[in-house]
Amino acid sequence: MKPANPVVDHPENLTDQSDSPLSPQDRQDLSQANQQARNILRAGNVATFNGWSASIFAGVSLLSALFSVTALCVGVGLAVIARNEFRGRKLLRWFDPRGTRLLGWNQIGFIVLLIAYSLWSIYVTLTGPNTYDVYIAKHPELAQVLGPIGSMYTTLTLAVYSGVIVFSVIFQGLNARYYFKKDRLLKAYLRQTPDWIVDLQRASL
Repeated sequence: MKPANPVVDHPENLTDQSDSPLSPQDRQDLSQANQQARNILRAGNVATFNGWSASIFAGVSLLSALFSVTALCVGVGLAVIARNEFRGRKLLRWFDPRGTRLLGWNQIGFIVLLIAYSLWSIYVTLTGPNTYDVYIAKHPELAQVLGPIGSMYTTLTLAVYSGVIVFSVIFQGLNARYYFKKDRLLKAYLRQTPDWIVDLQRASL
């Protein structure tokens, strides 16, 4: 089976071979490089989680696209976010700095998408018809059952979308910071690591 990461997982095996073309210093350098690479490549696991999460939400939004243009726009945006996460992960596994940069800016784009959606929803809530009032007008018998919910509808809606904005800035912002930090580590790794080690790690794919 091929290893999960482009890292030589057991460089110590080379030390058992008397005819190994690698010197003791080469084997030590390879072992240290593998440890550094694993730290960088952990970002690929984060990208996988983010990619599948965005894919699921994109699918849900696109299923609702028949009833809402907004859902269609959000679904397409989330699909692009998911694609970029998987593409960035692939580039990262090849030690390509474009991958970490793509992943970082992709999270910034995610923030913009969520903020735009939330602001639009807030605008519709403030300027459009009250969904609760429309529903009660068709079913007046429910007014006594639901009680004061009608007066709280707008407030609750604003609170929810405001929460989405705050959450996206914090969560996606931390993700972007994480990816950009890995970008700096990857560039430093490529500067300091001999080309033959990086080529070996890529070949182990």
